[in-house]
Amino acid sequence: MYENFYSLALKPFSKTPDPNFLFMSKAHEEALARMQYAVEEKELILLTGEVGCGKTTLTRALIDSLNEKHRVILILNPRLTPSQFLRHVVKRYDVEIPSNFKDSLLDTIYEKVYQDYEAGITPVIIIDEAQLVPDKQTFEEIRLLTNFQLDDSNMLSLILVGQPDLKKRLNHKTYFPLKQRIGLFYHVGPLAEDEIKGYMEHRIAIAGRNDMLFTDSAIRAMYKYSGGIPRIINNMATAALLEGFGMGRNLIDEPIIHAAAREVGMDPSRDN
Repeated sequence: MYENFYSLALKPFSKTPDPNFLFMSKAHEEALARMQYAVEEKELILLTGEVGCGKTTLTRALIDSLNEKHRVILILNPRLTPSQFLRHVVKRYDVEIPSNFKDSLLDTIYEKVYQDYEAGITPVIIIDEAQLVPDKQTFEEIRLLTNFQLDDSNMLSLILVGQPDLKKRLNHKTYFPLKQRIGLFYHVGPLAEDEIKGYMEHRIAIAGRNDMLFTDSAIRAMYKYSGGIPRIINNMATAALLEGFGMGRNLIDEPIIHAAAREVGMDPSRDN
């Protein structure tokens, strides 16, 4: 709708986790580097972050950075019983599911993982929204996958991605056996105030425009409302572009940000 008016080829603040739009803040760069290290070393990593901070986009960027020597098994909805979880992994190997017995499923997974090892392929299991894993039993099956080891190395990499509550949950003694297997931890926080302008410039450039559409005062207001959370920035920026388009304004200024904030339900008095 507003793309032609602002000389944009794409919507710059889409909600989809497109890795092309990933802005490498210090935290996001470090998070991606740690996940890549976990894959290289076949480690288990726990990546946490607040809602809307770009965790899913980071996993997509990780996937894009891998090659044919990696087999990615992506689990987007982990609300699974232990058997359902194991069946999901087996299905990603495109083999016939032997039975619903967990031992048979685990044996099948181990056989395929070992075949990958012999072929020089690293399986990378990514569990997004892992805070939704329903119970201890499913986490126990996840832990058992880390037992796929040789004398000198692991045979797969496992990446748990979730909200901060996941880390609190794993701190409970019930989950100590799994937590002890986690080799890397990283938490992705909001963007710093001095990163907001770079974030918005990056997304606008990827969308096809080189000059900035938002004034400095608009960007400062954007940080005040969003607290640096990318998803909120995207929602507000989209609302602001629509508002500016409707008003025939070529540049988004602070009053338009206030109007956009009201439109998306942000408290104008909010102070982060």
